[in-house]
Amino acid sequence: MDMAVETLIPVEEYLHTSYSPDREYRDGVLMERNVGDNAHSLLQIALGSYARRRRKAWGVQVYTEFRIRAREGWYPIPDVCIYALPAPIERYPSRMPLLWVEILSEDDRMIEVWDKAKDLVACGAPNVWIIHPQTLDSQLLTPAGGPNEVPDKTLRIPDTSIVIPLLEVMEE
Repeated sequence: MDMAVETLIPVEEYLHTSYSPDREYRDGVLMERNVGDNAHSLLQIALGSYARRRRKAWGVQVYTEFRIRAREGWYPIPDVCIYALPAPIERYPSRMPLLWVEILSEDDRMIEVWDKAKDLVACGAPNVWIIHPQTLDSQLLTPAGGPNEVPDKTLRIPDTSIVIPLLEVMEE
């Protein structure tokens, strides 16, 4: 019987080591991220740029691939995230962003993506948006539930001025 053995890494070692590509950290284990392909990469840069150009109007700061301390021992990395101001000043903030974006990669398993999104919500993320980069179909998880389909490929975050129409994002 062939069983994989994982080596536990101290969090301090993880935080002081550069990985290429970057890896998430969960309870002593380095977690490989499925690095995006062409469609993933294009959506990530377009979405980050779209939100950044609107950061003053929305009162937010935008980050890509930003290590966040979701809880003790867990440092996940969103593809894109949006923080309401004031923006975090810590190198690895423990405050969850207003919007956490996961762009699917071809190698992603949906059950794992949903489980991660549910864990993020449980750790305080108010909005976790999962987007298919080729179809632009998407789902949103919030503390109220989900995953719920995002209608007309446009995310609207209640009680904010944030509206993100994916078709327009990709046309800019």
